[in-house]
Parts: sequence; C-alpha cells; structure tokens
Amino acid sequence: MLSLDALGAIQTNLLSPVVLCFLLGCVATWVKSDLRIPESIYSILTIYLLFALGLKGGVELSHADTALLWRPALATLVIGLVTPLIAYFSARSFGKLSVADAAALGAHYGSVSVVTFIAVQSFLSGMGVNYEGFLSTLVVLLEAPAILVSLLLARFKQAGESGWLTLRTAFHEIISGRSLLLLIGGLVIGALSGTSGYQRVEPLFGAPFQGVVALFLLEMGIVASKRLRDLKKVGVFLVLFGIFVPIVNSLLGAVLGHMSGLSLGGTVILSTLAASASYIAAPAAVRIALPEANPGIYLTAALTITFPFNLVFGIPLYLRMVKQLVELMP
Repeated sequence: MLSLDALGAIQTNLLSPVVLCFLLGCVATWVKSDLRIPESIYSILTIYLLFALGLKGGVELSHADTALLWRPALATLVIGLVTPLIAYFSARSFGKLSVADAAALGAHYGSVSVVTFIAVQSFLSGMGVNYEGFLSTLVVLLEAPAILVSLLLARFKQAGESGWLTLRTAFHEIISGRSLLLLIGGLVIGALSGTSGYQRVEPLFGAPFQGVVALFLLEMGIVASKRLRDLKKVGVFLVLFGIFVPIVNSLLGAVLGHMSGLSLGGTVILSTLAASASYIAAPAAVRIALPEANPGIYLTAALTITFPFNLVFGIPLYLRMVKQLVELMP
C-alpha cells in the first residue's frame, strides 16, 4: 500500500501544469477536437527547449566543480551501456522479438527523453527538492552511447562493408541530429558566456521556459493518445515491457547516482533519465540503421506506454525509491 508521502508526491505531480497539459492533449484527441499545434510551431518549441536546456546547463557547468562532476558522468556512461542490454535481452528472451526489433527497443530505452528530464526537474522544483545544475551535461552523455550499442548488437553478425557503412551513416545522424547538436551547442555557449552572458538572454530562455514546456506537453498528449489504437496490435508483453524495464533501469540509475555522490534530487533525476525512453533521437537513427525494425513496436512502447507512465506515475515512484535507497545506503 502506498504511503501518504508517496500519494502526496503523485498528487503534486498530477496537478502540475505540465502533466495537466499532457492530459488535456489526450482529452482533445478522445473528444475528436480539432486542437493541434501546427508543425512549424511544434518544431520551434522543440528547438527552443533543447537549446534552452543546454544553455542553462552550460552556465551551471561554467562554475561547477569538476571533482564533483566526473563520477556522475562515469555513472551516466555506465547506464548508457547497460540499459540497452537490459532492454535488448528482455525483448529477445521474454518477448521473442526479432534481433532488429529488440535492438530498436534497446536504442530507445537506453537513450534519453529530454522532455521527461524537463518534467522531473519541474516536479522536483514543485516539491522543493534541490538538484545539481550541471545535470544537462548528463543528458548529452546519455543520448548517443545506447543507440550505438544497440545498433552494434543488431549488426554484429552482419558481414561485409554495407553493415559498417549503415552504422557510420546512423552515427552521423545521431551526432548531427538537432537534439544532440542543440544540447551540445547550448552547453558550449552557456559555458563560454557564463552567468553574465546568460543574463542578456534570460528574459527569453528563463521565465518563459515552463510555459513552453506546457505547450509542448499539450502536443505530446495529442500525439501519444493518437497512437493508443496501436496498443491492440503490440500485445500484453510490450505494455509490461514499457512499464517494468523503465523501473529496472531507474533502480540502476538510482544506485549509481547515489554512489557517485549526487544529491537526493540529482539521484532522482539520473534515475528518471535511466528510466526514460527516447522518441526523438533514437527513431531517426534506427530508421536509417535498422529499416527492418517495426516502428509500431518501438514508437508505441516509448511514446504511448513509457512516456505517459513516467510522466504521471514513474517520477513520483522514483523519488520514493531514491528516498528509501538513501535510508538503506546512507
């Protein structure tokens, strides 16, 4: 039975503007409303969020103590290498999925959802829980390794030059894709310009940030609810996979985050990052490197099952998990 503390965290999360906007988007689809954010506006919102996130992380990085950063960074790289293996072998062993479909799931569940990262930050701020400012750097570190590990798993037995050419093309897609480019670019600009430079653009990238997140989550609710019909096609296994694999990954993130010296809030964020599933960078790379993988499997799992679960229930659950971990491993 959930404690009052856990129920309070879930209630706080459910009543936050970002989650309510996501639910509003779902309702709009269910009542067949014509509500929709135009594609051009959606693209602008995506660019804004990614760059603002990197920029603020870079500012924090400019005066962060590197002695405090290297262990969380190492923990993040370990997560990026292990979580795709958990997803891959779970899909192969329990779901009996093909190598391509299992590798595609590994890429998505080993990589990171930037929107989930923003949501957990908003949740912790609402709960009054502090966290390290350099955590945007960990998002960048977690984006690419898992995708590469999963693609290597899929292509391990593929002989000939074509397999490596495909991997090279996919790697270029990851590095040059707007997600990583905007995050890294924002980090570099924020780190070089520092606090004084950021103050000049703070009116655009500071106060409006949460409002833009709310609009983005409104669109995400519309997109996710439109894929609900796909749940009938993917079966019970994928629903269970989309819930329990993130929980297992979050436990790994919580243990490594706590051992690396992160604060309570920082450990919750790393745990949530480990539990999240990419639906921006990973699909682009998988589409190139694994065209035989079924998008109905990996997109439905990441966007329709895991993302709503993390947004509504997962984040409060990971906070509770980390609190208990800290009590057991002071």
